Amino acid sequence: MRALQIAATGMLAQQMRVETISNNLANMSTTGYNARRAEFADLHYQQMVRPGSINASDGTVLPTGVQLGLGVRPAAVSVHLAQGSLAATGGDLDVAIDGKGYLEVTLPSGQTAYTRDGALKSTGEGVIVTSDGYPVSPEIVIPADARSLSINADGEVYAYFADATAAQLVGQFDLTGFTNPKGLEAMGSNLFAETEASGPPLVSTPGQDGLGSLRQGYLEDSSVDAVREVTELIAAQRGYEMNSKVISAADQMMGAMTQVR
Repeated sequence: MRALQIAATGMLAQQMRVETISNNLANMSTTGYNARRAEFADLHYQQMVRPGSINASDGTVLPTGVQLGLGVRPAAVSVHLAQGSLAATGGDLDVAIDGKGYLEVTLPSGQTAYTRDGALKSTGEGVIVTSDGYPVSPEIVIPADARSLSINADGEVYAYFADATAAQLVGQFDLTGFTNPKGLEAMGSNLFAETEASGPPLVSTPGQDGLGSLRQGYLEDSSVDAVREVTELIAAQRGYEMNSKVISAADQMMGAMTQVR
């Protein structure tokens, strides 16, 4: 009985949907997080009678035929790219990206990764790094005697000193864009890696080539809509229950067949 297998694929699909929703809700407070959506496609069809077949009795063409579906399969878990709201923090090294683009960081392995998490920190040597200690590229070093920092919308970093009235330019933030940012590989820790699907990185100055600008003293909140996620969760739960009822109905039908005398 195909209904058992079909309903089982439906239950697995709704389970993946719930897992995706739970990950979104778990990251409601994650800086720069974008919600994911599980997408599905129907499986192959068993062609009992193909559409357009010739009716042997009178030679007419069948308009529809008989095609029996075999269930559902996961097609993708795509990222819904949306700008999160900007929350004021007042931190000198808190930088939000207002628009498109990613900060480039260098991992300990030498691999390049990308992030929208602008909660930056400074090491003992003055190097600007992420919360996990990965240096931002190009490297920016804050002088030890700097009194305060200023980061403008174009990514220029200025340091102020106690013995000078004029600010000194100490570095420049770049932003990186991609032709298809949905094709980036999520690595965890708010990091993404380039893939063939994303296309090559396009590095430019903030505010140019369609990239966003920087906002010092702000962080980008998660773009997760809690109300929508809870609504999706209820719908997924009901879908799971309906597929389980199909399995119960198919089991009862098989029981009825075995009881025929």
